[in-house]
Amino acid sequence: MAAREALRTFARSWLPGRTNVDARERLRAVTGAGLGLLITSLIVQLAGGGADGHWLIAPLGASAVLVFALPASPLAQPWPVVAGNMFSALVGVACARWMPEGLWVGPAATALAIALMFGLRCLHPPGGAVALLVALNHTTHFPFAIQPVLFDSVLLVLAGVLYNTLTGRRYPHVQLAPRAPAADARFSSADVDAVLARYNQVLDISRDDLETLIRETEVESYRRRLGTVQCADVMTRDPVVAEFGTPLQEAWALMQARRIKALPVTDRTRRVVGIVTQADFFRHIDLEHHEGLGGRLRDFIRATRTVMSSKPEVVGQIMTRQVRVASEDRPLVELVPLFSEGGHHHIPIIDAERRLAGMITQSDFVRALYRAVGPEDAPAASAPGR
Repeated sequence: MAAREALRTFARSWLPGRTNVDARERLRAVTGAGLGLLITSLIVQLAGGGADGHWLIAPLGASAVLVFALPASPLAQPWPVVAGNMFSALVGVACARWMPEGLWVGPAATALAIALMFGLRCLHPPGGAVALLVALNHTTHFPFAIQPVLFDSVLLVLAGVLYNTLTGRRYPHVQLAPRAPAADARFSSADVDAVLARYNQVLDISRDDLETLIRETEVESYRRRLGTVQCADVMTRDPVVAEFGTPLQEAWALMQARRIKALPVTDRTRRVVGIVTQADFFRHIDLEHHEGLGGRLRDFIRATRTVMSSKPEVVGQIMTRQVRVASEDRPLVELVPLFSEGGHHHIPIIDAERRLAGMITQSDFVRALYRAVGPEDAPAASAPGR
């Protein structure tokens, strides 16, 4: 049984994997390859090529597959196409011209062409075919690398730039500079580089595309696992609130007693009109000098005994009026950008009548995320202070 299963696994390894593109993308690639080669052929003929199209080199068909069907591939970019084909032709001519005739000329030309393409950062699989074709045909004049090889390659690349751009594909597919990861990112660009260094093989995908795919896969995983979780499932119900006229000293004492960092501010109908955080308190005192900070805070929140006051006295005077809220039935995953990129730490949750129903903090969100994507047998994390 073990031998049969091993044989079955070996047989399956020879089968091709599925191509995850739809019929529209396939039609786009097929049409582009045909048009690209047709345009190249027409221009070659107008430039003096033979009517039978013999100035087109056969490996250009393989280049067309890459340029039009895999425009994001590092092997399909303009420099690999043009330089890879041209330098491979030069290697093939040199081998045909200076090596003794024999079976080794073609293999040697191909191997040397690959080595040169590696060195010049223009690895292009059809380049190996160009070197082999030139060596097998015993082409010994170096101008062949210019016309037709270089001429054909440049025309094909220009057709690729035009067609891919018009059909919504980025070409040339320039590798972007690594983005700075979000503070809560599970991996960094350096982690990707370290794994690629250990893998130590040529990938038919650019580094930035690979990192983007990993990040989007991670987001998709979160979306799948958190997709059924709503804000109502995570929020703290009936949170402590303040009103517009709540004295500062009372609000501060309430935050300290409950060990919370923010209070939603509501009107008499319990609709959210603002939010007051510890940062709102500290914004009104001098933070440049640490000495006497506690005393300055006490002086700020202490109620003024006189009728007139030059400092804020109630929560409504220091609260943040622009508040980002979310509904109870909103999927929790939609709050990811607010916490990770928007700089929010507390989000009031409202019911169908737009009254305050609960509160979600970063701690609530992290705990929910941990339960959704963490190990099933991991112990539950203790609730940190809010």
